Amino acid sequence: MLLYVLESHGSSPGRQGFLMAVNALGEMEGSVGGGIMEHKFVEMAKEKLKHDPAFQATPELSIRTQYHDKTASRNQSGMICSGDQTILLYRVQPNDLAAIQSIISCLEQNKNGLLELSPSGIQFSDNQLPEVNYQFSMQSDDTWLYLERLGYKNQLFIIGGGHCALALSRIMSLMDFYIRVYDDRPELHTMGLNDDVHEKIVVNSYGDLVDLIPSGEGKYVVVMTFGYRTDDLTIRALLDKQLTYFGVLGSKTKISKLFGDYRAEGIEESKLNRIHAPIGLPINSQTPEEIAVSIAGEIIKVKNRN
Repeated sequence: MLLYVLESHGSSPGRQGFLMAVNALGEMEGSVGGGIMEHKFVEMAKEKLKHDPAFQATPELSIRTQYHDKTASRNQSGMICSGDQTILLYRVQPNDLAAIQSIISCLEQNKNGLLELSPSGIQFSDNQLPEVNYQFSMQSDDTWLYLERLGYKNQLFIIGGGHCALALSRIMSLMDFYIRVYDDRPELHTMGLNDDVHEKIVVNSYGDLVDLIPSGEGKYVVVMTFGYRTDDLTIRALLDKQLTYFGVLGSKTKISKLFGDYRAEGIEESKLNRIHAPIGLPINSQTPEEIAVSIAGEIIKVKNRN
């Protein structure tokens, strides 16, 4: 049984796109938000698979909206966090196998594709992408459509492959980011240790990044090279890019000197204001791991600001 959050509002713990799979033995993967609400849906799925022949013989899906409010007149989830979520329960069919195999292949190759859920079941295409990451419309139980851009929805470019980059890679690899790390030192030990990124790229010069990193929504750049000169090269290469996030690691003194030089050259203040510097949330980070936490927190804040 596939459980899928088609839509969510407010403080619902299960956000749009959360999903899980459950079999009749109770084995499961994923989550639709946890808590008593998820437990009830898991038990419902198991019962449907075991004891409900009518469910197996007729349309293999049902849609249920749960309200996380004890005062709701109907469909209370048992949680009090407020908000609501609409969940699809769908018993996977043999004729879904081709679509599922295509999804697996697409994800294994770190590509993107279009998932379509509807009363017709599961459809998938790797030849087209939706304009937005998620889209859900519903006129009735028999007329509805859910679209999702599968695969990594965000790209993280870490410039500099030192100890802070290693720690940041480990944290960000747990999230929905395709991660690349760049350095100009071919034999750098920490680059060799970094098994959490998707790509490790050695550049001749950080100035080459102007051609290697594209502009666009969902593009996040973290600059943490080994010195002032290489930071400066990187910033100048990327200053005209339109990025969702652009952050530079460094002390307040170094950042002040960098930005002071840029202002003296006449670089527009609007471009400098787009840069998060010094990078990270102000939590008095000391170690590479703590610095990585502060940077990851700031990236999450920017990613989820809407």
